[in-house]
Amino acid sequence: MKTPLQSVFRTITIRAYSSPPPQPTKWTKNKNLTTMFHRYVDKTSVSSWNSIIADLARSGDSLEALRAFSSMRKLSLIPNRNTFPCAIKSCSSLFDLCAGKQTHQQAFVFGFESDLFVSSALIDMYSKCGHLEHARNLFDEIPQRNVVSWTSIIAGHVQNGCAAEGIRLFKELLVEESENVGCVQEEEEDRFVDPIVVSSVLSACSWVRQKRTTEGVHGFVIKRGFDGCLGVGNTLMDAYAKCGEMGVSRKVFDGMIEKDAYSWNSMIAEYAQNGLSAEAFNVFSDMVKSSKVSYNAVTLSAVLLACANSGALQVGKCIHGQVIKMDLEDNVFVGTSVVDMYCKCGRVELARKGFDRVKEKNVKSWTAMVAGYGMHGCAKDALEVFYKMIRSGVKPNYITFVSVLAACSHAGLLEEGWNWFNRMNHEFNVEPGIEHYSCMVDLLGRAGYLNEAYGLIKKMKVRPDFIIWGSLLGACRIHKNVELGEISARKLFELDPSNCGYYVLLSNIYADAGRWDDVARMRILMKNHGLLKTPGFSIVELKGRIHVFLVGDKEHPQHVKIYEYLDKLNVKLQGLGYVPNVTSVLHDIDDEEKGMVLRVHSEKLAVAFGIMNSVPCATIQIIKNLRICGDCHAVIKLISKVENRKIIVRDSKRFHHCKDGFCSCGDYW
Repeated sequence: MKTPLQSVFRTITIRAYSSPPPQPTKWTKNKNLTTMFHRYVDKTSVSSWNSIIADLARSGDSLEALRAFSSMRKLSLIPNRNTFPCAIKSCSSLFDLCAGKQTHQQAFVFGFESDLFVSSALIDMYSKCGHLEHARNLFDEIPQRNVVSWTSIIAGHVQNGCAAEGIRLFKELLVEESENVGCVQEEEEDRFVDPIVVSSVLSACSWVRQKRTTEGVHGFVIKRGFDGCLGVGNTLMDAYAKCGEMGVSRKVFDGMIEKDAYSWNSMIAEYAQNGLSAEAFNVFSDMVKSSKVSYNAVTLSAVLLACANSGALQVGKCIHGQVIKMDLEDNVFVGTSVVDMYCKCGRVELARKGFDRVKEKNVKSWTAMVAGYGMHGCAKDALEVFYKMIRSGVKPNYITFVSVLAACSHAGLLEEGWNWFNRMNHEFNVEPGIEHYSCMVDLLGRAGYLNEAYGLIKKMKVRPDFIIWGSLLGACRIHKNVELGEISARKLFELDPSNCGYYVLLSNIYADAGRWDDVARMRILMKNHGLLKTPGFSIVELKGRIHVFLVGDKEHPQHVKIYEYLDKLNVKLQGLGYVPNVTSVLHDIDDEEKGMVLRVHSEKLAVAFGIMNSVPCATIQIIKNLRICGDCHAVIKLISKVENRKIIVRDSKRFHHCKDGFCSCGDYW
């Protein structure tokens, strides 16, 4: 039976991408359009001007459409109700509030402000320009609204971050609709809910992320027979996915009679964003097999995200090959996805090559490279890219500074971290948020300045959350500070009582201090709260297949050979002076038993399997879902020397590149 990875390898080459025939450029189209207008059209006719304005607006040249409207007015021609909607739409496309207000004034002067289509266009324009209050005032003044005006105001609320109000307006629409049931058929067709307004409401559900609300709208969709509409199906699928209901989202997707590229791309992206990479690969494989829809740049970006999250390097390289074949390497969105994929798959040098090929880099491209270098412990390279970003004129954003401070934290660059933490607000107008404070607490804590970290938390302008206290608790674990560890843990038990990780961290601190009664008390507390420790597992990809190992795993077909290999390897390591780091084990048992527990940790099993089943000198890459323990870190460093291998471990915090007995983290993690 083929795995999802093998399936992708096989199907990605089934249907080659065929480029569409060259299309005339926008400039060529509009030049021809303008030439024809001047030659054949009566410039004194309002309907002729309306046609040229509409054609320019539809072709996407909003600026020329507005110039045509201005030229018409200079000839003292009086616009009619068909002139304004396209002119206003052009203002919306340009997000030009000034031009929008001027066009609104013209509509008012000529008495068309109350026209349904003109007012709906104005509502849409003010919404897109960020002036929702003007849009709402116009909407409230319409005596008899139609579905277009309702759609415009609901969509406007979603666009401006007021999704809950958009849903409330939809309920108001349903009330108004029910009150108008007795109207004549022509009026009903204008007022009744259509698929477009339903799609806007479902977009609001995606933002609100309430399962019951989405289910309610879904019921309405089925009742009205809109479930066969492509746009409704796409937004419904997204709404369920945003609620965390991936199973329901997939049922909607599978039940869609018609699917377009957006449908496939959304399903792949939602799986990838929710960490379900195998499912994302399966959907992509089905899309490739389909003869109706071709994959595009958005598809490849979504699949690359799935590769990044799962660490599937071989699939990522395969997708990168398709990016090259489709000449998309310099595309800023796809190129950024390539950078992110290689960074998270442990190949930062390939990420840099991909980054350098992106011609017009945006803030996300620069930030991805800074973050990539940071997670690999290459803080100096991360800062070099950051300085180059500033020199190139790209303004760093909130996420950029999180990446910079995280890079400083991973490398212990305390002075540099403080410098940018203090400058980010004054020079770049980026107010420090929870993530920035978390990085600084982590940076101070790792460097041993626990009291300073605690002092920073007490001075925060915003209330510290579980991320902040979690950073301090992690630092207390490293430096064995019981007092501050207990303070942090108490806060965490209040903020996030269902997370067993904090109980485990505090247990580790107690175990390091030899306080076994407190370790037992933590176990009882976890049991009483029904909490289970997150099981550690390690993943290794080999020949297109994913192999998963748990601690003490005996389910793998090669487990007997793996343990035999580890026993032989352990003898070699002891010859190099290796002594098990038993502080990683929480049980109050003797050191020999603790050593046996450590020997079967999942990352050791994964490394052993990778070495046994690969050619000599091949790089071994492991993904661990938790932070790698101190003993495994020491062992893997020694294995890299004994076996002459480069071993890359991606844990929950960062990457460790082990070679010749040394790690890229410098034992600072």
